[in-house]
Amino acid sequence: MASQEDVAMTTEPAPKPATNTTATKSTQQQQRLTSRNPQWAYFKLQLIPHSHHTIKNFSIDALTARSYLISALSQFLGLMGTTIGVDILKIENPSSPLPEQKGMKIGADVPNVWIRVPRDDGAAVLAALSSWAGSLSSSSGSVGAGAGESEGVEEGSVAWRVCAKGNYLSAIVHGSGDGVFAP
Repeated sequence: MASQEDVAMTTEPAPKPATNTTATKSTQQQQRLTSRNPQWAYFKLQLIPHSHHTIKNFSIDALTARSYLISALSQFLGLMGTTIGVDILKIENPSSPLPEQKGMKIGADVPNVWIRVPRDDGAAVLAALSSWAGSLSSSSGSVGAGAGESEGVEEGSVAWRVCAKGNYLSAIVHGSGDGVFAP
């Protein structure tokens, strides 16, 4: 067996990089960052009600949105679906449309929900949300505190519409950038 000796360690200051002592112009450096494996996947969703009756001012709160999301994930993936971490980033409820805007745009009067999930679970969440249909029912004729104010709704269903999915939130919020280089 080889003998082991104690070796005295000395610390020396690290050599300083050579500096140019002549006057140089201050230049700006351009730095680039490439994120190849983002941690999150982002979704923009719409909650679409399906009913034979008129629904006015359909809105949603965070608790109801989370229960609909967890219901979709557990229906598609079982118990494993409930373990997926879903962060609700924003809920945008529709404002009351003006009389001249009532027939203009389909989908403008439904709530939008932005969520964030781990990137590895993004495909499973997409499949679960796009295939889910939940129930929208109430015994009193109007939907309760969480799912908005409805008049004349006795029963119906709701479904998630996936409007956008991406690895970067700015792409979801601002669109695909198609018009960036257009004149």
